[in-house]
Amino acid sequence: MMIFLKIEEISMLFLSFYVSLLLGYEWWLFILFLFTPDISMFGYLLGKKIGAAIYNIFHYKFLAVFIGIIGFAISIKELAFAGAILFGHSSFDRLFGYGLKYSEGFNFTHLGAIGNKNNENRNN
Repeated sequence: MMIFLKIEEISMLFLSFYVSLLLGYEWWLFILFLFTPDISMFGYLLGKKIGAAIYNIFHYKFLAVFIGIIGFAISIKELAFAGAILFGHSSFDRLFGYGLKYSEGFNFTHLGAIGNKNNENRNN
């Protein structure tokens, strides 16, 4: 099962890259901005609960799609690009097991505990 989920995340990552190209952005700009949503990790300086909330806002795919659609709808390509980046970044993270966070701490995600080999064995 895990292989199908990884293929799905890779597909969504490539889709976001393709959308950024359709918007007229150079490929290297996508790469450059792909990791900018990780600035949300600084929210953990304010504590686990606030950190998880801030991190999740920047990694919630619905919000990424919403931002992208609004950008397209009102013809602001920078906003559409931001949505594509957020969407692609979230897919990239989930590909490697970094899911939405629980307030217990950074390592506790909706995909299981980060670094817990039992998660991988259970999901294969």
